[in-house]
Amino acid sequence: MLAIGGLGGTGADPAALPRLVGHALELSGRRSPRACVLNTAMGDDPGTFVRMYSWLSAIAAHPSHLQLFPMPNVADPEDLLLSQDVIFVGGGSVANMVAVWRVHGLDRVMRQAWERGIVLAGVSAGALCWFEGGTTDSFGPALRPFTAGLALLAGSYCPHYSSEPGRRPLYESLVAAGSLPGGIACDDGTAAHFADDTLAEIVADRPGAFGYRVEHDGAGGATETRLPARLLR
Repeated sequence: MLAIGGLGGTGADPAALPRLVGHALELSGRRSPRACVLNTAMGDDPGTFVRMYSWLSAIAAHPSHLQLFPMPNVADPEDLLLSQDVIFVGGGSVANMVAVWRVHGLDRVMRQAWERGIVLAGVSAGALCWFEGGTTDSFGPALRPFTAGLALLAGSYCPHYSSEPGRRPLYESLVAAGSLPGGIACDDGTAAHFADDTLAEIVADRPGAFGYRVEHDGAGGATETRLPARLLR
């Protein structure tokens, strides 16, 4: 599992494969991995699929995609997903995405994929969805808690931790109040790599980007511990 806090950044080339996406592919251990892209969180926006196909084809990966609007683009979504080396999930509305996935039974399929050792990766909503919950703007411009994640990983997750001013204080207050369980937060440019259900490391595509562990302190507050990040080359 690779949960990416956010992509992009100053000077990033939009035509170049983001280093963290490349790292997700590397985790498969294959030179030409089969990679399926899901963009449910953005309503299957065609532009996102085009961009991902361009990135993946440039490095000799074998891209495919699963769209669910207005109907699945393949006869057997389960077969498509379980035949992949990597499943990559884009950002957008995590609440809408998870609801649609459950209607189509993809919550069950994603658990099967994880148990089979398929790399599950994603950014923002595509990272948060694997946890119990986190912070989201799915319900409007104001950030709110989300507690209906797939819960493949225990705890909560907060993307865009340092780049969006409201994320850090809200996440810490929700953990302090017990509205969210403690968990992991990631700056843009960082990702939390889980091996099975254990945090293996934090990786970063730029200096000065970090991951954090945020926990209830047992006295009505929250503690934040900055985690070291390995800079990807």
